[in-house]
Amino acid sequence: MDSATSAYLVEKDGFSLLIDVGSGSLSKLQKYRHIMDLNAVVLSHYHHDHVADIGVLQYAWLVNMYVQGKKDILPIYGHTEDKEGFASLTHECTEGIAYNPGEQLEVGPFSITFFKTKHPVPCYGMRISDGNSSIVYTADTAHMDSWSEFAKDADLLITDCNFYADQDGKSAGHMTSKEGAMIAAEAGVGELILSHLPQYGDNFQLVEEAGNYFDGDIVLAKEGLVWEK
Repeated sequence: MDSATSAYLVEKDGFSLLIDVGSGSLSKLQKYRHIMDLNAVVLSHYHHDHVADIGVLQYAWLVNMYVQGKKDILPIYGHTEDKEGFASLTHECTEGIAYNPGEQLEVGPFSITFFKTKHPVPCYGMRISDGNSSIVYTADTAHMDSWSEFAKDADLLITDCNFYADQDGKSAGHMTSKEGAMIAAEAGVGELILSHLPQYGDNFQLVEEAGNYFDGDIVLAKEGLVWEK
């Protein structure tokens, strides 16, 4: 399978915000944007499948900085509940900036609110709004009823879908296709993207299973998938 792990590029008015930087994501990103076009990064948590390419990004940014002959500092926002993980965000050309999960974060044209997930380590889902539309990203989480309120009326829900409908992901801190779709239906979201997919079985089965609980548009996350509002 030639796929990277979690990374999502959110853009408006020339501002490029990268959400998570999973393993292999930087090489994929460069098919669509130059790394120096990034304006900011926000991280949900510090598991490798969400941050493994931070070091790669820092080195690539450093090389490009020397080539261009100017010093640009890339802000990388993360929580401080993992002190070692947060400390790794500051480098010669990047600055780790702590976000307060209890407060709204303003980054470029985007307003971000956070939601603590149910996962083995501290992890935060996000609601990202540009004033006209909103995207909710669950990051890694087991099912919680309160997700429906957090995601209420979002235009797009990107949900953790690491398990098939007949499995149980609670102990691993992940959701099933059924659980993600139930949140989408209860929240009345516009569209649903199933992400953080299992590495076995037929992933298109996840869409079929989710369709039993949510009657809106459902797609699988994949490299190069574009959503516009």
